[in-house]
Amino acid sequence: MTTHLQHYINGEFVTHQNDKWIEVINPSTEALLSRIPEGSAADASRAISAAEAAQPGWEALPAVERGIWLRKIAAAIRKREPELTATIVAEGGKTQGLAQTEVLFTADYLEYMAEWARRYEGEIINSDRPNENIFLFKKAIGVTTGNLPWNFPFFLIARKAAPALITGNTIVIKPSEVTPNNAGIFAEILQEIGLPNGVINFVYGYGPEVGQELAANPKVGLVSLTGSVGAGIATMEAAAKNVTKVSLELGGKAPAIVMDDADLDIAVKAIVSSRVINTGQVCNCVERVYVQEGIYDRFLTAITAAFKEVKFGNPAEKADIDMGPLITSAALARVEQKVANALADGGNLVLGGKRAGDKGFFFEPTIITNVRQDMEIMRDEIFGPVLPVMTFKTLDEAIALANDCEYGLTSSIFTQNINTTMNALRKLKFGETYVNRENFEAMQGFHAGWRKSGVGGADGKHGLEEYLQTHVAYLQFT
Repeated sequence: MTTHLQHYINGEFVTHQNDKWIEVINPSTEALLSRIPEGSAADASRAISAAEAAQPGWEALPAVERGIWLRKIAAAIRKREPELTATIVAEGGKTQGLAQTEVLFTADYLEYMAEWARRYEGEIINSDRPNENIFLFKKAIGVTTGNLPWNFPFFLIARKAAPALITGNTIVIKPSEVTPNNAGIFAEILQEIGLPNGVINFVYGYGPEVGQELAANPKVGLVSLTGSVGAGIATMEAAAKNVTKVSLELGGKAPAIVMDDADLDIAVKAIVSSRVINTGQVCNCVERVYVQEGIYDRFLTAITAAFKEVKFGNPAEKADIDMGPLITSAALARVEQKVANALADGGNLVLGGKRAGDKGFFFEPTIITNVRQDMEIMRDEIFGPVLPVMTFKTLDEAIALANDCEYGLTSSIFTQNINTTMNALRKLKFGETYVNRENFEAMQGFHAGWRKSGVGGADGKHGLEEYLQTHVAYLQFT
């Protein structure tokens, strides 16, 4: 029996008002999983109004009480972890281990943000006048909205909602139409624990309709989106009409630099991990590798052997695999085309290079050499298990190649020399750099990109402050 999801607005599951539905497909089997409402701008506007009505009462609660609600959500998530894990595996094609990690990390993240209840603070600033104090208050923005991606759909609910709620804001979220079922369970949890109505709302649908309203509605004080550059530009354009604050994470083309003195075992393991996680469909994944000439042959032999060991298949049937399918047939077609273009442009196929099987959206782990910096495979985001490898002579050359990109989210370098490390950290133009480890951020850090990788950021103290605005008071006394 196919599940039909409903919007969650003002604490209620709302019956869909029209006959338009979006089908959710299992990428491993191509079977129909569920149908979700093709929501409208009116649905989004209704949810925004509910959030607006709820916001003053929510902000009036002491922050520590708001934190208690986040902890209640986290506890309920842990109780339903098996169900959530299975849901994410089915709709996202994610391995069981990664799906479970996402569920538990989401609970951890809610608890982490709850801890900020007693920690975010304002300032007292020295005045030039003898009998005056200047107070800087940090206050909620009001109604916020979040447009979610499909690759980490459950965690991104918390990444946007947790800092919003702890700082006194309310939120309306549009889950990805590709992976929405986990959000339906999240909404059930909110209703079960009795979270005040209107504090978190979910509206399903497509970006050009629902997403645009979440950005363009004048009642919204901040809109956050994780997605493509095109979606980010559309969001900024819609938000500009009301000068609404935006926070955007828009993808990457992460370079990995492997120096002659690198520990090859560490480098290979980290790069493979950073390339095949979620079948290469992660914005901070390693997308291109630059290897110093002196170790190129050894590195290529080692990385090829490691890629040959990568196991893939239907993650619902096999627990001990490294990756599942690509998310949609369109994603599979895009990766196939990028590989074909690279080979037509002179690239050398070392391994893989084609679809695996005829059911599900599986693609073989792939390595391509003999690539150039001007090739599409080195410049455009692949978002699949494909690794282009190129050589360099000097560190400065490698840094120049790494920086030669319209994105600036993450980067990595493998070396045992502290001087090399510090030179790279000074010169690399990315929001994050990983040294001798895989590309995966910490919740207490700050996940933010340069250039077309985004505006603003998430996580930690600085991510929390995205959801705050300042109010300065000049207090003269006698």
